[in-house]
Amino acid sequence: MNHRGHRLAAALLALAIALPAGAAETVKIGVIYPLSGNAASAGNSAKDAIELGAEIVNGVYPELKGSPLAGAAGLANLGGAKVELLNADHQGNPSVGQSQTLRLVTQEKVAAMLGAYHSSVALTATAVAERYGVPFLVADSVALNITQRGFKWIFRSGPIAPDFAKAYTSFLGELKQAGRKVDAIAIVNENTDYGTSVAASISDAANKSGIKVAAQIPYNANGSDVSGQVLQLKQLAPDAVIFISYTADTILYFKTLKNLDYTPPMIIGDDAGFSDPAFIPAVGEIAQGAMNRSAWDLGKPGGNSYTVNELFKKKTGRDLDDTSARWMQGFLVLADAINRAGSTDHAKIQKALQDTDLKPEQLMIGYRGVKFDETGQNTLSATYLIQLQGKEYKSVWPQDRATAKLVWPMTGWRTRNQ
Repeated sequence: MNHRGHRLAAALLALAIALPAGAAETVKIGVIYPLSGNAASAGNSAKDAIELGAEIVNGVYPELKGSPLAGAAGLANLGGAKVELLNADHQGNPSVGQSQTLRLVTQEKVAAMLGAYHSSVALTATAVAERYGVPFLVADSVALNITQRGFKWIFRSGPIAPDFAKAYTSFLGELKQAGRKVDAIAIVNENTDYGTSVAASISDAANKSGIKVAAQIPYNANGSDVSGQVLQLKQLAPDAVIFISYTADTILYFKTLKNLDYTPPMIIGDDAGFSDPAFIPAVGEIAQGAMNRSAWDLGKPGGNSYTVNELFKKKTGRDLDDTSARWMQGFLVLADAINRAGSTDHAKIQKALQDTDLKPEQLMIGYRGVKFDETGQNTLSATYLIQLQGKEYKSVWPQDRATAKLVWPMTGWRTRNQ
C-alpha cells in the first residue's frame, strides 16, 4: 500500500508540474446583469450572449476565423481549463449590484468580473472590484465617470457617452449641410447616471457644432406617465428628439406619442431601450423610422459577425442586437486576457488586459479594435446609426456602412401624407 501511495503521489506531482502556473479545472468569471426588473429582457438576452461566448471559448469553432479563442477547446494557456460563469441578478439596483459583486469576489473567489448594463450599477459594482483588486470588464455601461475615477482594475470595451454625442451631431450636421431642416433638437433622458451622463455629452457636442438644444427634459425612469414630457415636446416642435431611456420608459414614450398624436421629424434612440429585444414586438409598428445607435451589424456571410449571429439564432431563435453583441464581445476580450495571462492570478489578468491589442478581424462586432488607455477605456470602440424599417433595423449612417437609404422624416405609425 505504501508503494502504491508513493506512486500515486509521484503521478500527481508530475501532473501538477506539467500544468501551467495558475492552471485550473475551471476558471470562474462572475457576471452581473438585470435578470429581473424593467430591463429584464435586455439582461436575459445579454446572459444568452455570454453563455454562447462561453460555449465558443470552451469548444472548438474553426469557422470563427481570426477569433483568438475559437480554435482550441478551453483556455490553452491554462491547460485547457474551461470557463465557468457565475451569473447574478442585480435587478437594476445599485446596492444589489454592489452586494452581488462582493459575494462573487469574496465568497466565490472569481478570477474576474463582467457587467453590468445600468451605469448606476456599474459604478457601485466596479468600486467593490477595485477595492479588492479584482479585474472588472464593463461590457456596455456607458457613463463617462465609470472609467474616470483613477481606478486600475476597471476596463471598458465599448464606446462611451462622448462617442455617441459625436456620432449624433455629425449625422445631424451632415443632414443640415445637405439642406435638411435641423435647427434645434430636444434631449429626453432618464435621470440616473446613464441618462444624465449621455445627455450632458450630447448637449455639449450640439452646442459646439452649432445645433441648438431647445430643451433637455429629464424624467424618472420608474414613472408611469410621460404625458407632460410629450406635450412639452409637441409645443417645442424640435427637428429631432434624442431619447436616452431604458426599456419600459421607451415603450411608454412611443405609446404616449401615438395617444397624443405627435411624431417629431426624427427620433434617435441611445441604444438601451431601443435595442432591447422587447422594443420591436411592443411598439415597432408605431416607431417606424426611429433611429438607434449600434456597433453591431450582421455583416456578410462567412464573416465572424454573421457566423456568431447564426450560432446565437440557433441557440435562442432570434438575432443578436447591439446590447447583447457588446456583452459577448466584452466577455471574449476578458477571456482572451485570462488566457494570455496563463493564470487566474488577478494581477496577471490585469496586466494582460492592459496589454490587449485586438484587431478588427479578431472581433465579432464593429469596433476598430480593442486597446485600453490608462483609464481602462477602449480607445478603438465605435458606434454607427441604424434605422427601424419594417421589422428590423438597417444601417443608414455613415454612408460607407449603410445597407439601406435613410427615411426622413420618420413615419411613426402613419404615412406622412395623411
